[in-house]
Amino acid sequence: MDIRSHTFDRLRKVFSGSLDVVEYAGLMVIAIATTIAMYQESMVMIEAKRVALADLLLMFLYLEVLAMIGQYFKSGQLPVRFPMYIAMVALARYLILDLKEMSEWRMLAVAAAIFLLTVGVLVIRYGHVRFPYREDADAESGKAYVRE
Repeated sequence: MDIRSHTFDRLRKVFSGSLDVVEYAGLMVIAIATTIAMYQESMVMIEAKRVALADLLLMFLYLEVLAMIGQYFKSGQLPVRFPMYIAMVALARYLILDLKEMSEWRMLAVAAAIFLLTVGVLVIRYGHVRFPYREDADAESGKAYVRE
């Protein structure tokens, strides 16, 4: 191993570690901001002495964001399904809140978007079960997979 490749490896490790720190810090900021938003929304519901479906969907969105962050901290990976779930709930909330002001075409477009996201989740799930990643297949069979 020459000095150039050793220096490059050290630089890559430092850079990778720095990115990890920034990534975790960003996730913590998102988690804290989401928690504060949940608290504020809860206070609005308590002050109003009323809970609407839109409020519940908004709380569900906050929980999905926190679940997505938790999944990332547990596994180091973020399934693409999580943002798709969040998008479906956000579109459903939009549909419920603005139903009276929406044209028929806009309602159909939002419903079609929700449907397409649902189909996308199903396709992703089917593909993951039918054609698992090499790491997943090796983990299920008990083999250790080492990348080269």
